[in-house]
Amino acid sequence: MDNLDGQSYTLSMSFNINNRRYTGSKTKISNWIKEIVSEHCNNVHSFIDIFGGTGVVTAAMYNDFEHLIINDFLYSNSVIFNAFFGQEDYDEGKILEYAFEFAHLGDSLPSNYASRNYGGKFFSVTDAKKIGFIRERLNQIRPELNQREFDVLLASLLFSLDRSANTCGHYDAYIKKANIRSSFEFELIAPVRKNGDVAKVDIYRRDSNVLAREIAADVVYIDPPYSSRQYSRFYHVLENITQWKKPSLHGTAMKPAEENMSKYCTTSALDAFTDLIFALNARYLVVSYNNTYNSKSTSSKNKMTLEEIQEVLSRRGPTQVFTIAHKAFNAGKTEMEGHLEYLFVTEIQQ
Repeated sequence: MDNLDGQSYTLSMSFNINNRRYTGSKTKISNWIKEIVSEHCNNVHSFIDIFGGTGVVTAAMYNDFEHLIINDFLYSNSVIFNAFFGQEDYDEGKILEYAFEFAHLGDSLPSNYASRNYGGKFFSVTDAKKIGFIRERLNQIRPELNQREFDVLLASLLFSLDRSANTCGHYDAYIKKANIRSSFEFELIAPVRKNGDVAKVDIYRRDSNVLAREIAADVVYIDPPYSSRQYSRFYHVLENITQWKKPSLHGTAMKPAEENMSKYCTTSALDAFTDLIFALNARYLVVSYNNTYNSKSTSSKNKMTLEEIQEVLSRRGPTQVFTIAHKAFNAGKTEMEGHLEYLFVTEIQQ
């Protein structure tokens, strides 16, 4: 392909959907979850991932179901889902053209919203200028792109900046040091491709308990937040770059005003979970749970116990429990020896 100056270039789509640092990510065990579903959920054709997170579980199931639904209340995750799973056709040549531009920015860019707020904190000043420039440029070229093309480029920016961020894997804080190395490189995501016929994928950004009353599927996968750590606050930089409303930011971590706060991160978690389980229209419920309840970190302690979850599920039908040794993604210093991931499979009794 040629760029605007007639120069030949290539730019690979290098980010896969599992290339994210994300609290609670199921990247390392998504295939295990897939195997359990395949073995214990019979004659199933539709699948809901109602707390989509990174989207890696939906990606693992992508070639096994005719209809998939994925939902998450974060703006950034919704964009990422449409970039990877969206049904709209996109012009790869157009995406490569702009990606080439974004990948070859010089270092002498003007100050912008991102550099003023995040430069010298979450990113080097040079990197923050590039991030802000690209995000502003995306708004400028928006009329030339369909929604999928825009989301592929924006998701690519989110993956690229996340790789260069001066953090431990989330944005609740940044690493305090005098000189932050500039390492930002714009690279493209690689949208998920299906073997054979294209599956139907519906994407939502909704409150899970409200959406549960409006949709149905053979299998529903449920992986809610279990601690007091609000994902909208953990990933506020990604949310802010995604929406690009340029709000005033406050505090050491430069956070905007609170929004999208989940009741699953509060003392109301069990009530919310119970409501969800009895609202869902499905044949099988598949629930992930990790045993961090005895964590030394107060914010990491689970709001629901293993026994409470099992009791609620058992009221909807016979429930099997599976476990696997799993070292969860942990951006802090909490030691979790003997950490297990649990997977409940409940066959609904109508």
